[in-house]
Amino acid sequence: MTIAQVVADTSGFDHMSGFGWGMMGFGWIVGLVVVGVLVWAIVQATPRRVDAAPASATRSAETILADRFARGEIDADEYRRRLDALRS
Repeated sequence: MTIAQVVADTSGFDHMSGFGWGMMGFGWIVGLVVVGVLVWAIVQATPRRVDAAPASATRSAETILADRFARGEIDADEYRRRLDALRS
């Protein structure tokens, strides 16, 4: 085929045998799928921040006070005094 024939498109089809627009659209779809998969993989590989407080921070002050009393860190008088202060 000569350059003049290719430019003139004498065969009735373009340079992709009539599939030019369809293949271009298919290429865009494949490209978007590849980009989507890459974004998904990056999101999955990135560690997530957990904003929830750790379990020890979510315990109430009364529970912590009771634990300290149970371990013997404070006596009964100290426990009652602090408990009354928390509840008032």
